[in-house]
Amino acid sequence: MKTRRVAMIGAGAWGTAVGKVLADNGNHVEVWSFESEVADEINTSHVNSRYLPDVVLPDTLTAGTDLVGVVQASEYVILATPSLHILRVVREMLAAVNISEGRTPIGILTKGFIQTESGVRLIVETLEDYLPGFYKGRLVYISGPSHAEEVSLGKLTGLISASFHPRNAIRFRGLLNVEPLMVFSSLDVIGVQVSAAMKNVIAIAFGIMDALKSTSSAQFGDNTESLLLAAGLNEIQALALSLGATHPETFTSIAGVGDLDVTCRSQYGRNRRFGREIVEQSLLSGFNNLDDLIGRIDEVGYLPEGVVATRGARVLTERYGLTMPITEAVYRILNREIEPDNALQTVVSSLNRANFTGFLAARERAGAR
Repeated sequence: MKTRRVAMIGAGAWGTAVGKVLADNGNHVEVWSFESEVADEINTSHVNSRYLPDVVLPDTLTAGTDLVGVVQASEYVILATPSLHILRVVREMLAAVNISEGRTPIGILTKGFIQTESGVRLIVETLEDYLPGFYKGRLVYISGPSHAEEVSLGKLTGLISASFHPRNAIRFRGLLNVEPLMVFSSLDVIGVQVSAAMKNVIAIAFGIMDALKSTSSAQFGDNTESLLLAAGLNEIQALALSLGATHPETFTSIAGVGDLDVTCRSQYGRNRRFGREIVEQSLLSGFNNLDDLIGRIDEVGYLPEGVVATRGARVLTERYGLTMPITEAVYRILNREIEPDNALQTVVSSLNRANFTGFLAARERAGAR
């Protein structure tokens, strides 16, 4: 197997886990870390105790804090920084010669939406505006039901490699299709991105409902959670179709229902955990509203990407005139406008009408384009 040099931009749990898999399979991986203490620990002790504890990393995975240096030494660049910071990181990467000349392929693991001066946008289209023209239509978006903890332990995991450029999708599929990963290519970049961002919003609602099952008089149970999951998938489809998703099968694949299911149900899901802690620990009591929560997200102690995605999703639903009661309920809960039990009772009672009608209307609009 040919040894490749891969730059993993972001030393969080997911970036470290994917980097470990690549390094375990004969590649040299250098992880860029914003935090020098994380980089030092990876290099000296071969662990990342802050973000991926109890996992021993191979010697072929190293870390650095010089972003441009890490990028310039690579044959592949994979972005794994949080959505809040990815635009700043990409701007700094432009100083790397191989990026400014468009010579190094770029893959993206980050999930969510990006707030720009021109409004809320998807990650790929936003980064294309800042990268050299060569990257237009050539970026690769990588997603699927894939908790970092299980990937790092060698659990079989499926991913989607999506790009408007088929050869690049296959190129990253070839890089990542190593044990324990199974990678499939796709051309539906928009559908895969929206699925990746929105499943975190639905998972917050799922976590809230899961906690309320035992603490509230509301008639929530396993049946109700499955109702919420199915309705959430419809909201994902409605928004994705409005934004230009091209392949209906995206939503029945691992990128859609697969990722949604594991994010809502897994013990490792940070967004589900966040939803539960809203109920069990009154986690929102120390924040004024959603903007305050996002601005002080570090105080939570971990990063639930669904918090940031909720704000972006709310803007997009208004832009396209969609009726998405789960997204609206999560927004109002995080914005401290309504209590969780009242919000979810309202959502459940409205699903038979608003949720599925919204999906059908979005499908009709998409078909008319």
